[in-house]
Amino acid sequence: MATLVLIAVMMGLLFLGVPVAFALGGLGLAMFLWAGMSPLMVAQALYSTPDSFVLLAVPLFLLMSNILLKGGAGKHLFAAVQSWVGHWPGGLAIAAVVSCAVFAAISGSSVACAATIGTVAIGEMTERGYEKSFVYGLLAAGGTLGILIPPSIPMIVYGVLTDDSIADLFLAGVGPGLFLCALFLAYSFLYGKFGKGCGRAPKASWAERRRTTREALPVFAVALAVIGSIYLGICTPTESAGIGFVLSLVLIAARGALTRRVLREAVMDSMRTTVTIFLIMAGATVFGKAITLYQIPQEVAEAVSEHITATGPFILAVCLILLVMGFFLESMSMLMILMPVLHPALLDMGIDTVWFGIIFTVMIECALITPPVGLNLYVIQAVAKSPIAPVIRGVWPFILMMFVTVAAVYAFPGLALYLPFKM
Repeated sequence: MATLVLIAVMMGLLFLGVPVAFALGGLGLAMFLWAGMSPLMVAQALYSTPDSFVLLAVPLFLLMSNILLKGGAGKHLFAAVQSWVGHWPGGLAIAAVVSCAVFAAISGSSVACAATIGTVAIGEMTERGYEKSFVYGLLAAGGTLGILIPPSIPMIVYGVLTDDSIADLFLAGVGPGLFLCALFLAYSFLYGKFGKGCGRAPKASWAERRRTTREALPVFAVALAVIGSIYLGICTPTESAGIGFVLSLVLIAARGALTRRVLREAVMDSMRTTVTIFLIMAGATVFGKAITLYQIPQEVAEAVSEHITATGPFILAVCLILLVMGFFLESMSMLMILMPVLHPALLDMGIDTVWFGIIFTVMIECALITPPVGLNLYVIQAVAKSPIAPVIRGVWPFILMMFVTVAAVYAFPGLALYLPFKM
């Protein structure tokens, strides 16, 4: 009964437009006071939230992605990939997906990924006759690769909440990330092959390929340094984020694009996003301690154990809940609200939390491109200066591909678990 009342109050606060951080924190405080507990526990929870070396990776990855975004690194990356595949059927779409995948391996941010590649790809693709809704949907969905292909900011937060290894989560995201990317590439090729009006770019000369590849090599080098330093055990995710930030500064400065305005905008955008994430985490920490005090996670775990005894129905139920929540909440809020409740149930059912983290991540990818609050929809709308309707029409095939990816990870757990536990 307490769980149902809590859910009703939470949904009421969110529908009234109360920011997620304050809804979580305020409800947690009310629960403490109702139980006669000292409100000092709230202050302790708020103070302990940012006191984590692992979470330092969040602002550092955001700084790195914003420096590259403001410094125009996406233009060189897209030009290099396009020079090799632009003359294929659907070549420009394929170039956009590959560029999103590479930038995802640097930034960890879906919004930065969509904005960076969208800025340079939308104009060229529409000029070549690609249908606008396809272009907008492709780039909005391609941006979501930023939270599945490591490094991933939501995976860092998930690891902190569940006490899982961030490096294991990053490794687990590689297989599903490449699988989803391959689905996007196949769809782009078929669209270009059988779609109407898709013009191909002229086949680039070898001299142009060498020139554009040489210009993009530093971007690939940054991605290799960030990912390689983690997987080789040289650096922690936080240290690799610091390395990536420094390398991005050097790269943009070497190209003469690191002006005072660029640096100020990158720092301010990163600060706003970091503060938003940390406020939500602080509110979620208070809420998590409060529901633990009321033993709500234990009740949920017991209810799940009694009524759902198999992994499949449990995963299906969670995915349906995430799909519905994604219509109203952004991805980080979903993570903060659900994981304190779901984690005990996962442990009770013996479900691998790293494997579940990948399924959870793919499902919150959907939240980034489902209306009415999908952030990537509005990023692409702003970049394209378009109404929102064509963007929404274009994303539905890619949402279906995300469902296919969830099914593949469920049917073949090794797709996610081979790298972290079998290599």
